[in-house]
Order: sequence, then C-alpha cells, then structure tokens
Amino acid sequence: MFDGLHMGMGSIFLTSDAQTRSISPENVTGEKGKGGMCELADGIAKEAARDLGKGWKVNPYIRIPAGETFVIADVDGPGCIQHIWLTPTGLWRNTILRIYWDHREQPSVECPIGDFFASGLNEYAQISSLAVCVNPGSAFNCYWPMPFRKHCRMTLENRSDEPVVMYYQIDYTLTEVPKEAGYFHAQFRRVNPLPYRSNYVILDGVCGKGQYVGTYMTWGVHNNGWWGEGEIKFFIDGDQEYPTICGTGTEDYFCGSYNFEHPGKHCYQPFSTPYSGMTLADTDGLYRSQMRFSLYRWHIMDPIRFHTDIKVTIQALGWRNDGRYLPLQDDISSVAFWYQVGETMPFPLLGDRDALELR
Repeated sequence: MFDGLHMGMGSIFLTSDAQTRSISPENVTGEKGKGGMCELADGIAKEAARDLGKGWKVNPYIRIPAGETFVIADVDGPGCIQHIWLTPTGLWRNTILRIYWDHREQPSVECPIGDFFASGLNEYAQISSLAVCVNPGSAFNCYWPMPFRKHCRMTLENRSDEPVVMYYQIDYTLTEVPKEAGYFHAQFRRVNPLPYRSNYVILDGVCGKGQYVGTYMTWGVHNNGWWGEGEIKFFIDGDQEYPTICGTGTEDYFCGSYNFEHPGKHCYQPFSTPYSGMTLADTDGLYRSQMRFSLYRWHIMDPIRFHTDIKVTIQALGWRNDGRYLPLQDDISSVAFWYQVGETMPFPLLGDRDALELR
C-alpha cells in the first residue's frame, strides 16, 4: 500500500508496511534510532543545555551563513515527503528553497520560502488551507505529498548579508511509489512592472503528462481603482491562440467575488479557506494605488490534467474612467504548483536578490 498521499479520516485506521521517518537538526539523516544524539560540545544550543547534557535539546536549529547553501534533506527512496514545517528569520525572499528528485541536476522546486508557503509579502497572516498552513508566529507548514523513487534532496540558500536561523522538520515515509505517481514541482516568477497590454505568465515550458494543482500570487497595484478584472487562462495539450479553460476574473479564479469587498463595508475582506484565500490586503478602504495582495488557489478537488504540455497566463485589468478596461502595469509574482512525469525543463532565471526584493 502506498502510504504517501493524504489518507484522510476515512482510512486512517488502515495499517501499512510503510516506515515513518523525520528529519530535523536533531536527526539530520532521518535514520531510525538516530535522533537527539548530538554531543553537547557539538550542539548549537550547548550553552542552554550545559546543565543537562546530551539528549536535552542540544541541536534544535541551524544557522546558515551569509551566501551559503545548506542541505536540509538527503534521503534515499522510494518514499514520499508528507509534511514540511519551517520557521525562518530574516527576509523570506532572501532564502531560496530547492528540491531535487532522483539525483537530477535541475531542481523541480525553486522558490523563495515565503512564496512557497503562500506568504510572499514577508508579513505574518494566518492561512488555514489543506495544502499550506501558516500559524503564529511564523510557522510555515506544507502538506503537498511529494513522492520520490530514488532520492530526495532539499536545500536552503541564504542570499542575505547576515546569517539566518532555521528551525525545521521534514516528515516522510519510506514506501513503494506507484508507477503513475508524478513528481511535485513549484516554480516562482516575478514581473515588475508588467509591460503594457501583456499577459502575465504563471507557467510555461512544461512538457509531459501531469496535473496542475495550485497557484499562489502576490499582486502589487500601481494604479488607483479595482485591479482584478483579468482572466486566467489554461492552454492545454497544444492550445495555441485560445485556451481550453478561460476564467471570468481574477477574484473569481481565487474563489471570491465582487472585488473581495466586505458586504456592507467599504473595504477588502481577507479570508482563508481549505482551497482558496486572500490575505494581507490593507482593509482601510478600497482601490488605492500601492496596495499589495496575497492570493492562493489550490486545485485539490479539481486538478487540471494535461497530457503533453500546459501554459497558464493571467491578465492584469482595471477600469478607465469612461468604463473601458485598463491594462495594468502592476508588480506581480507567482508560484505554480504541479505534478508531472517526464523530464523537468529548465526554469526561467530566478533573478538575484535585488530582482526579488519588495519595496
């Protein structure tokens, strides 16, 4: 039995031959019976534990020096990542998460940690969804199942000028993986400003069979007025000029309506639900330039299947004073989440620290 996908309450009582493992700074390999073995002299918290000794929270976190990359997971399969918990310091866009499957050189995940956990604006906001939970005070949790056949490697790159402290735990299972299982992918993009009358590309260049499972976006508005008239479009399996799936508006795609406006109040209404949400909107009024929005939409119950290729775009549209649409030139970032089989194509250049900075 493959014990990698969410079992759910309806089948939680079923037994399995899978083996549960967990990686943390107190057990960096995840091996059986190897937790809490750090010698007091080698522990990062040796001063705090000096009266208690080995086994007493001697090495609970890591410190990544400026400019360096730290391997947080290096595991042989077959298996499946089931949960990632992480709490960072520093600016969240200065730490880059990468995940490599089966010894491939090309990462299948490359993303700033805040954006990966639907928190791209570097401010805490409660998120209560099935795929991602963000809890007080800055606790990032990911529940996307990530099967791998041969190997899993995760790294964190610190791009800042100062060390960063990371507490983390990666829970996984060693288990068989079905031949139909796709590999988890997450790709970050940013355009600032979006060129006039152009579509923002969320994902392109994917070849193979799989399913698109989620979108996270940060949206910085550069004009007064409503900004979310644009349609999202999914070009599937050879679609050219016209897509197979075409939405009706930005807030509609993120499962809201009518400007995310609070009924009866002249302000935006943040929300967080299992499959969609809009957080960190300034609730003091509507339609002001320089506001920023954080939005997620998980296709857990409605994955978008593709067999050869997929491209995802969204329009940035507001209103002119005379009732015509206004193409916007906003600051837009996104993370596309999908599963696929086949080769992972090279991602667009992530950009340096300055290119990712929020101002």
